[in-house]
Amino acid sequence: MKKLVTLLLLVISTVAVAQDVKVTTKDNDLKLAALPYYSYGKGLGITSPDSLFQLNIRFRMQNRVTYFENEGEDPAYSGEIRRLRLRFDGYVGNPHFLYVIQLSFAPGDVGEIQDGENINIIRDAAVFYRPNKHWSFLFGQTKLPGNRQRVNSSGALQLTDRSINNARFTIDRDFGFQAYYLNENKDKFSYNVKTAVSTGEGRNWTKSADDGVALTGKLELMPFGSFKNDGTNFEGDVAREKTPKLLLSGAFHQNNLARRTQGQLGGDLFEQKTMKSVLLDAMLKYNGWALMSSYMSRSAKDPIAFNPDDITEFNYVPVGSGMDYQLSYVFPTNYEIIGRFSTQNMHDDIKSLTPDSKQYSLGVTKYLWEHAFKLQGEITLSDLDYLDGSNKQNWYVRFQLEIGI
Repeated sequence: MKKLVTLLLLVISTVAVAQDVKVTTKDNDLKLAALPYYSYGKGLGITSPDSLFQLNIRFRMQNRVTYFENEGEDPAYSGEIRRLRLRFDGYVGNPHFLYVIQLSFAPGDVGEIQDGENINIIRDAAVFYRPNKHWSFLFGQTKLPGNRQRVNSSGALQLTDRSINNARFTIDRDFGFQAYYLNENKDKFSYNVKTAVSTGEGRNWTKSADDGVALTGKLELMPFGSFKNDGTNFEGDVAREKTPKLLLSGAFHQNNLARRTQGQLGGDLFEQKTMKSVLLDAMLKYNGWALMSSYMSRSAKDPIAFNPDDITEFNYVPVGSGMDYQLSYVFPTNYEIIGRFSTQNMHDDIKSLTPDSKQYSLGVTKYLWEHAFKLQGEITLSDLDYLDGSNKQNWYVRFQLEIGI
C-alpha cells in the first residue's frame, strides 16, 4: 500500500509541473492516448455557447452471421448483434479536463446475467487531465496499455475477431490510475511511455476488496516517426503510408493476488494467484501493405487452484505463450485481403487440461468509409493438439457488417 501511495503522490507532483504548453479545444481529438477507439469522424458534437462544455456522441454496431463445423458436432450457424455500443466524450469547464463514457448493449458484450453478478453495461468511464500535448493522466475504468490488438478497438480490426492468443493472454480493462508521456513526431524517431496502477479485477468488480494491485508499464518506439492518421490504432494500411512506418512495443504487467482466472477476465479462482504477463508487438505499414506480429505470455506459480471445501473441484490460470503473424494489402479500390497465423502453447502444468492450438484465418474486407463502415468475410480453421496425442479441427465461415460514427 505504501508503494501505491508513493506512486499516486508522484503522479500528482508531475501534474503540478507539466503545464507549460497550452491545450485548446481543437486538440481534443489529437491524442487521448488511453482511448481504445478508432475514430474516422468526430461523431455528433455539441458545444455550449460559452465553450465550457463539449459532448461528442458516437455509436457503432457489428452484425454477423457465422457457419460452424466443429469436429464431432453437427454443423450449425448463428446470427447475432456482436457489438452495439454508445460512446460519449468531451470536456467540462476546460479542454484540459476530459471525459469518456462507453456503454455496451449487445448480449455478447454484456454477458449472461447471473445471481450475484454485476451487469456489464459500463465498458469505459474515465476522466482525463491533459496539461499539455505530451502528458495525459487518467482516473477511472478503461483499457490498460497492453497488447496492440487489444488496445485497438474491435471496430478497427481487419478480421472479425482478435486472435486466439489475445483471447487467452490479454490484460483488457481495469479500474485505476494511468499516466502517459507521448513524444510523437511525423518524420523522426518517436516514443511513448505508458503506465498504470489498477485494481487487477477487471471492469465493474464490486464483490470484494483486497490489497493486491496490478502494475503495468509499456514502451512504444516508432523509429521512422508517427503513423499517418494515428495509424497505430487501427489494423491495415487504409491510410496508405507514403514512407515505411514501424512500431515496436513491449509491455509488462503484474497482477498481484488476482481473483479471476485471467486476471481482469474469466471466472473466479478458488484461491488468489499472482500473474505476470509479457506483451510484445511489431507493426510495419507502407503503401497499402501491413505486417503485424506479436508475442504474448502469462506465467503464475502453481496455476491450478483447488476448492478448499472439495479438492476434487478446481480451476486454473491459463499460463503459456503464443505468437501471431498477420499480413494484408489494401487495393486502391479499398478491397483488402488479410491472412493470419497463430500458434499457442500451454504450460506443462496445464497441458492435460487444455490443448495447444494453431489457427489459420483468411479474410476479405471492403472499406466503404474506412473502418467506420465496412463489409468483412472470413474463413478460420482451428487445429487443436491434446496431450494424449489426439487432434481436433474446427472451422467457421463468417460475414460481418460494421457501421458507426
